[in-house]
Order: sequence, then structure tokens, then C-alpha cells
Amino acid sequence: MTQAPATPRRSVRRHDREIIALALPAFGALVAEPLFVMVDSAVIGHLGTPQLAGLGVAAALLTTAVSIFVFLAYATTAAVARRVGAGDLPAAIRQGMDGIWLALLLGAAVIAAVLPTAPALVELFGASGTAAPYATTYLRISALGIPAMLVVLAATGVLRGLQDTRTPLYVAIGGFTANAVLNIGLVYGAGLGIAGSAWGTVIAQCAMAAVYLAVVVRGARRHGASLRPDAAGIRASAQAGVPLLVRTLSLRAVLMIATAVAARLGDAEVAAHQIVLTLWSLLAFALDAIAIAGQAIIGRYLGSGDEAGARAACRRMVQWGIASGVVLGILVAAARPLFIPLFTSDPAVRGPLLTTLLVVALTQPVSGIVFILDGVLMGAGDGPYLAGAMLVTLALFAPAALAVPALGGGLTALWWAMALMMTVRMLTLWLRARSGRWIVTGAFR
Repeated sequence: MTQAPATPRRSVRRHDREIIALALPAFGALVAEPLFVMVDSAVIGHLGTPQLAGLGVAAALLTTAVSIFVFLAYATTAAVARRVGAGDLPAAIRQGMDGIWLALLLGAAVIAAVLPTAPALVELFGASGTAAPYATTYLRISALGIPAMLVVLAATGVLRGLQDTRTPLYVAIGGFTANAVLNIGLVYGAGLGIAGSAWGTVIAQCAMAAVYLAVVVRGARRHGASLRPDAAGIRASAQAGVPLLVRTLSLRAVLMIATAVAARLGDAEVAAHQIVLTLWSLLAFALDAIAIAGQAIIGRYLGSGDEAGARAACRRMVQWGIASGVVLGILVAAARPLFIPLFTSDPAVRGPLLTTLLVVALTQPVSGIVFILDGVLMGAGDGPYLAGAMLVTLALFAPAALAVPALGGGLTALWWAMALMMTVRMLTLWLRARSGRWIVTGAFR
């Protein structure tokens, strides 16, 4: 505590450079999935409201099927970054390979579960009779790309842990471009309708996975890391991911409840909800870009035993999160009338969008804090606390959301319940960050 006044300023500038260097490329990779869905929404939205409503239900189910395994990216990032901080690159890459093999196994299991149950899942979500066939078609085809999506998650985690967010950016740009071209060509050019959109996404995801695998395999060979599956390593990766799986399942339950409530409000409301949720996800990933930088930076600092550096990086990233949330909120509020026509021409859908997006805009600073602290605690390997905190959030959100139809509320009321959910998350994460109990140094937590 006897540092000269210039030292903290130099520390802030150093953290800013690290954050910018990792966060800017990470943003492009993070928004790949919501951009895929945005392209699908824009293309399918002009086919008709039932098709867009079907996409809304199917996309929520598909995103859930993939996102519950996001620990493949987040836990891998933290573990690899710790070993990088400790100076053991071969062990870092070996850790990543275990995650990739686990991704392939989980992907095969998800396909086996989704294909036969797709109609029942769509019905469970309350899709109308007109929207259900479109939702089932999209879900069944898109499920074939789930193994590739999970490989992308795991391989991205490896590269982030190695402090490389540029390669995921390049892959994301290529994947997004391919997805847009394929969607337009297959939906309208080939006349395949919603099925063409699903096939376009599957093809783009498989191509992205192939590129990631080539990059990771080349790195493994360069550093002498084994490419063979290791049962003990795969099992350890799965066990480390269990708390984050619980956390993510709770978060996905929040989003599924929101979609189910919106579906029961009517086709126009669930179609509008799909657009809002897609934009909300894009904003979330934009904020999460800083959190991804946090995972890599925090993991590296803790792996090298630098507790002070980890604390300083956490404080600075929270400041970035708040500022970014304010900017994004202003942009959403101001640009609402401009981008809504890109998704739908139906007045029944446009009406709820205007007011609901204003709620999203107002809560962006809260979201900035949430995503940053979530990333910091993931980078520290503090999964058990994240799991418990998200279970508490779910318990408070569920009754608030389910009460919306009973009380005669609409889509805007539902998104006020979402705002409550984010506020609870902010409070639980802030209490943990302030306590300092997340700080555990060394190559292993």
C-alpha cells in the first residue's frame, strides 16, 4: 500500500490494454450464435408470423440444448488460463483436448435425445397449432449441428485460455457470412422455407468446428500434447463443469419460462418476444466480451499467484461493464424504430416491441455488472457459488413471470420480470466479488 500515485494509473492502463486486446476480438466470436439466429429471424420473419413464431420456440429449445453445456467454453478457459499463468503450456492444451472430446460425446447424446422428442418439446413450450409444425421442422434439422456447436464451444475455450481471441473472431466472421448466404439461398433460392434456414445453420456450424479443430490440433502437435481421448481427463473435465452446468440450467430455465409465458400470450407476442430475446442475447454477448477477457486475465493472474493483479483487473472490468451498459442502453432506446422493420411488417408484432425494447434499454447497465462479475467468478473457478446464486435467482423469477398472464399482463410486463431477474443476479454476484472468497491462487483451484 506504499505504491507511488503513478503506479495505480499505470496498472489501470495495463488492464485497459489487456481488456481491449482480448475483448474486442472476443465480441465477434461471442455474437456468432445470436447473429445466426438474427439472420434466421430476419429471413423467416418475411415468410410469415406463424413461421417466425415457430422459429421462436425452436430457437429457444435449440439454444437451451447447446447453452447448458457452455461450461465447455467457460470452465476450459479458466483451467487453461491457470496453467498458462503457471507456465505449463502442454498441460494447458491437454486440458483443452479433454474438453473437446467431452463435447463430442455430449453432442451425440443430445442428438439422440432431441430427434425423437422434438414434437413433444414444441408442444410443451405451448406453440400454437399453426406454429408447431414449423418449430418441429427447424428443431429436428438444427439438432444435427449440435455436436459441431459444442466442439466450437470447447475449442474456443482452449484458445481464450491461451489468450487468443483473434482466431475465434476470424472463424465467427466466416461462419456468420456463410450462414447468411446459405439461409437466403436455401430459403428463397431453393424454396425450402424454414427447413432451408435450419440446414444453412447446420452447414455453417460444421464448417466452423472443422476450422477450430485444425487450429487446436496444430497447437497440440507443436507443444507435444496428446490428441488421444483420456478417460480420466474427460471425467475430470465433466466433474469440473457440474457446478457451471447447474448455473447454466438455472439460467436456461429462466429463459424457457419466459418463452413459454410469451407463447401463451399469443402468436404475435411470442414472435415479438423472439425478436426481443435475440437482440437481448446480442447485447448480452457484447457485454460478455469483457467478461471473456476477464476469464482469461483472472485465470492467468491466479495461476501465477498474483492476487493483487486479479483484484485490480476485476475492479477495472466492472467499470468497463457499467460504461458499456450505459452506451448500449442509449443505442437500443434511440434505434428501436429503425431496426424493428428489419424483422417484421406485422403491426401486431411491432406494437409490443417498441415498449418492451425500452425496458431492455433501461436495464443494460445492470446487465453490464452481471456479465462482468459472472465472467470474473468463472475465471476464478468459483462454480459452486455461481450455481447457488443462480438457483436463488430462478426461485424468485419463476413466480413473477408465471403471474404475468394471470394478472392480465403483456410482453412488457414479462420483460419487467426479466429485469427483476437481472437485478437479483447483480446483487448476489456483487456480494461474492466484494467478499474476496473467490480468490484462490495456483495452477489448480
